[in-house]
Amino acid sequence: MTPEPNEYGAVVYDLDGTLVRLAVDWDAAASDAVAAFADAGVDAADADLWSLFETAPEYGLGAELEAILADHERRGAEDATRLPHADRVPEWPVPVGVCSLNAESACRLALDRHDLLGHVDAVVGRDSVATHKPDPEPLLTTIDRLGADPSSSLFVGDSERDAVTAERAGVAFEWVDG
Repeated sequence: MTPEPNEYGAVVYDLDGTLVRLAVDWDAAASDAVAAFADAGVDAADADLWSLFETAPEYGLGAELEAILADHERRGAEDATRLPHADRVPEWPVPVGVCSLNAESACRLALDRHDLLGHVDAVVGRDSVATHKPDPEPLLTTIDRLGADPSSSLFVGDSERDAVTAERAGVAFEWVDG
């Protein structure tokens, strides 16, 4: 279902899988993350990338892991593919934001690459606030930066994590179709 342009006071999009598809080599990112753990004397060879990111602060590797992921995401943003929902961004007569689990700098690069950055009034990435989706803080921060109210905002995303984030924030949610 496509909402009417005047139905909401603000619209917030997830980035990767919703507006663009980042061309991130996640295997290389995971390999670099495992190497960082190994350099710190921690065997993490069997862990997945998200688990490594979640546990990195326990080993004093939070900033290093964030830098590794952000670097891979920025490189992936340079070759990001534009998705159909991106065409709707300039059409909204209300403030538009992006709330992503990717690094803010990668979000901005991908948006700029596809001439969307000028149509987006707020960008909140994984590294913009202290928590990340599905915690509602990133979405609520994005909406606050847009000067909008959560009860009149819409979050558009492509994952269960996005849907849970919207529910926790008290924000309407729309799944990306197709």
